[in-house]
Amino acid sequence: MKKILACLLLSICTGAIGAEVAGVKLADTAKMGATDLVLNGAGLRNKFVFKVYVLGLYLPAKKTSAADVLSSPGPKRIQIQMLRDVDAAEFGEALEEGIKANHSQTEVAALASRLAVLNALMKEIKEAKTGMVILLDWIPGAGTQVTIANQPRGKPIEGEDFYRALLRIWLGDNPVQADLKKGMLGQGG
Repeated sequence: MKKILACLLLSICTGAIGAEVAGVKLADTAKMGATDLVLNGAGLRNKFVFKVYVLGLYLPAKKTSAADVLSSPGPKRIQIQMLRDVDAAEFGEALEEGIKANHSQTEVAALASRLAVLNALMKEIKEAKTGMVILLDWIPGAGTQVTIANQPRGKPIEGEDFYRALLRIWLGDNPVQADLKKGMLGQGG
């Protein structure tokens, strides 16, 4: 009985931390409007030998397949915490390359004006600095809200197809990093 009680207390006390990746603690839940989101999974983006960022995916309910995440309704959040300084224009270009790797030329052309808006928002900050948190929130009926360092940037970018395109950077057939995709799906790294 004491072991059961100890396990319950441990789970209650540690419930606020959903995951820790590369020293970054991600909350187990996030609030978007009236909706509580759960941490679906998280992972580390590496490039060569460098740790670039930690990414967490928040959904209304846990999903273990990319297809389920992409087709699920409701609000969603991609939380990126930078682990190194990166030129914001380069970061925006990397996002665009990830979209191009997972979409046809026709699909990319349909997203072009909205990609330009995202790139412009990234260029405004000049540099994604170590510790900076970037949120990419899907808000049904409004669009993709970009929040950088707790400051919403610009108006929401229209179209759920745009948010799905962002998700495919990490969850598409050609993800930017295979173990990051697994982590976001809660399948370990």
